[in-house]
Amino acid sequence: MEIGLLSVLGLGFVLGIKHAIEPDHVIAVSTIASQSKKLLRSSLAGVYWGIGHTATLFIIGIILILMKGEIPEKWAMSLEFLVGIMLVYLGITTILSFKNIHLHKHEHDGELHKHVHSHDYNGVHESHAQHKKVSYLNSMFIGLVHGLAGSGAMVVLTMSTVNSAWEGAIYILIFGVGTVIGMLFFTTLIGIPFVFSAKKLSLNKTLTRVTGVISTVFGIYYMYNLGVTEGLFKLWIQ
Repeated sequence: MEIGLLSVLGLGFVLGIKHAIEPDHVIAVSTIASQSKKLLRSSLAGVYWGIGHTATLFIIGIILILMKGEIPEKWAMSLEFLVGIMLVYLGITTILSFKNIHLHKHEHDGELHKHVHSHDYNGVHESHAQHKKVSYLNSMFIGLVHGLAGSGAMVVLTMSTVNSAWEGAIYILIFGVGTVIGMLFFTTLIGIPFVFSAKKLSLNKTLTRVTGVISTVFGIYYMYNLGVTEGLFKLWIQ
């Protein structure tokens, strides 16, 4: 493998790490990390996000490179708009995640015990730990959506950097490894305050709801910027 290609792949790895920490990525995964009581689960949420993101980029990227095509601007921006919708949805569900949680107290052998329960839609009690369980499939799906939204730019970057389809495939995979490592690191950091506040319901609730509000507000801003400022709504009606 030529030194020039190695340099390009090294750059792709660094760009992958940088790509992982873009605001919409970090905010989206934060809503998943906020549901965790264990740091490992929070970290793995980032890994699954990176896997989903890389899978989409790789599949769509290779198809477009082989076809020597690109995603039309209208469709590329529409996929980005989908990210905004997802951020709002994640934000609202995160805000409401504590809606049915209750603190129950009882005395046993002269000691006061506290238990946190939630009620599902059938009125059945669930443990707080079950309520806070991270869904890795959700995290992977979020990565898939982000991958769809970024596939157009990824193809343009790849085609301008490498000389063949197989080099492009390797570049995207190395880029993906960078995003996985970057997101692993940052979801671990993000998960720390949620893990340490897991047994302090009031503080944990506040942190979680703040995360939900940030995701919702940023999602609305994201859609407004794409639709109005960048002209996506005009493209839709043309």
